[in-house]
Amino acid sequence: MTSTETSAVDDLGALAHRLSHPAATPCVCEAPRVLADRPDGTVVRSGTTVAKAHAPGTDREALAARIAVAADPRLAGILLPPLTAPASPAAPGPGTAVRGTRPPAASRPVTLWPYGEPVDPSDPQAAPWADAAVLLARLHRTPPPVPFPPMRGPAKAAEAVDRMRTALPGHPSALPVLAAWDALPAWARDETPAPGARGRFLCHGDLHLGQLVRHPAPDGPWLLIDVDDLGTGDPAWDLARPAAWYAAGLLPPEDWLTFLDAYRSAGGPAVPADGDPWPALDVPARALTVQTAALALVKCAAGQRDPDEPEALMLASCARIATSPPELATGPAS
Repeated sequence: MTSTETSAVDDLGALAHRLSHPAATPCVCEAPRVLADRPDGTVVRSGTTVAKAHAPGTDREALAARIAVAADPRLAGILLPPLTAPASPAAPGPGTAVRGTRPPAASRPVTLWPYGEPVDPSDPQAAPWADAAVLLARLHRTPPPVPFPPMRGPAKAAEAVDRMRTALPGHPSALPVLAAWDALPAWARDETPAPGARGRFLCHGDLHLGQLVRHPAPDGPWLLIDVDDLGTGDPAWDLARPAAWYAAGLLPPEDWLTFLDAYRSAGGPAVPADGDPWPALDVPARALTVQTAALALVKCAAGQRDPDEPEALMLASCARIATSPPELATGPAS
């Protein structure tokens, strides 16, 4: 970890620690712990408080709008609400930048959250697919504020493809991924808005099991976290990652059906109430397949290794997509 990264982590740890432990409260907890440290965000926990430094270059106005939605009472029981820090320069409120002597943290917007217990990755049988689906359906049925930023799902897919192009210029392994990408409509490549009424729903934008926590920890109800990509868009995008995993053979059919049935039972608008869901899911599922495959190739190049089995399955899905007509390309792998 570089000195700049270390400074940002130290800033976040100190901030979370101060909020979790008022000056007069004895502290017997562990040292602040890094929960994530990626280009798109650094997350540090101290006690019951989590501090997140968002990506450099984050649109602060859009982030503030997203944080306000997370705090909206209409989203209670769906999105984890942010914490409001004490009014002091050293402890900012949601969506503001840290004011301190260390420029690394000061250059990035920081938000504060209560700690929630995440999904246990070692226990796939307990994965809360039905809970995730119900939360999504409730989110999609909530009217978004007007105006409100667009959901960033297509933008993240485009960023992943750009990263792959930079890391593997002209490499043969990237060609099927690029062919699958080029076959997508412009809105799925973040070149135009989502079409018509499909683009007017409130969407999470980056749904996966890492975006759920139990709050209060450790056994409260499940809530969605991470509003960085929240916005208006096609709600099918939020179903697209599990759909893509199912199509590639990574998600067991029973888990996919549990997720889909729960979403439909909760009145989710992304797919018809019955019948074939793939016409609605096809384009977003293809886009998430491309995004996943592109990032897999970037990781393989950085680690100088071959794709592992899940990565190879997503790359094979891209090859199918590149040579299959729409609505057939993402059907379950046989």
